[in-house]
Amino acid sequence: MPSGADWSATAQRWRVPLLTVALAALPWIVPSQALAVNILIFGLYATGFNLLFGFAGMLSFGHAAFFGAGAYGAGIALARYGVGWFGAIAIGVAVAGVLALLIGALSIRSRGIYFSMVTLALAQLVYYVAFQATDWTGGENGLRGLTVSVIHIGPLALNFLDPVTKYYVILVFVVAALYAISRLLNAPFGAAMEAVRENESRAAAIGYDVKRIKLIAFTLSGLVCGLAGTLDALHLSIVPIDTLFYQTSGLAVMMVLLGGSGTFLGPFVGAAIFLLIEDVFSIWTPHWQLFVGIVFILAVLFLPRGVWGTLAAWHKRRSA
Repeated sequence: MPSGADWSATAQRWRVPLLTVALAALPWIVPSQALAVNILIFGLYATGFNLLFGFAGMLSFGHAAFFGAGAYGAGIALARYGVGWFGAIAIGVAVAGVLALLIGALSIRSRGIYFSMVTLALAQLVYYVAFQATDWTGGENGLRGLTVSVIHIGPLALNFLDPVTKYYVILVFVVAALYAISRLLNAPFGAAMEAVRENESRAAAIGYDVKRIKLIAFTLSGLVCGLAGTLDALHLSIVPIDTLFYQTSGLAVMMVLLGGSGTFLGPFVGAAIFLLIEDVFSIWTPHWQLFVGIVFILAVLFLPRGVWGTLAAWHKRRSA
């Protein structure tokens, strides 16, 4: 039987292809294509948050700022300036990246719970700025008028209003992001992030530039969350102001903890669990959050590594 180290190396080598296959089959497994698109987008959003929290060890309560910045950046480019869909995605990601760089530069000066509170405060500042800038964002009514009906890719003209077509177009961007994240985690910088997560003082003592690593990790995390936000804007054809609200930050935290922080697949598992519970129980009762809370409490008590994290640890012990 292969050793635990062999299984770990194999899992790292094949994690992106295996996750791609699973995601490609998702629309035919879950109750609706719309739910599958949401799992795809919020799984990527949770993955971006996990890059900072799970691999660099920094708990942010303000990642809605980057998700929303990506959504508003793409939405304003589409609705106000008539930029094409691909250019709008690029602009949204760039806006989220710049915002992450600025907030990260301010936030990494603090540590622990103070870091979390600073990110929350700055994210709420972004929310209130967007809320007041009605000429740009639509204020409490949200940003409208950004419907993308047809996507042109070379000679191809794809009907983006078709749920299946929309899903697989978004899947291309998600898989590209996952491949880049996987390469990053396998690179020396990935090991540096984990060193900072495990013991920041010791990492600094052996020569790592801890502040630089934390700032880069924060910015990359914001870029991934911004990409998820741009895809959400294209999916919904509207950017609601709630995209920037602190509850959206809480979604990322909950999804990562449900699936397993510090794991590659965990964020998508957590996103699928959360959104499936919402989809199923919201049909029966408006109090579906109660069931999410019960599942979350049970997971924290009995699966402290998350669903996927616990399964991965169990398999590693068996193969050792």
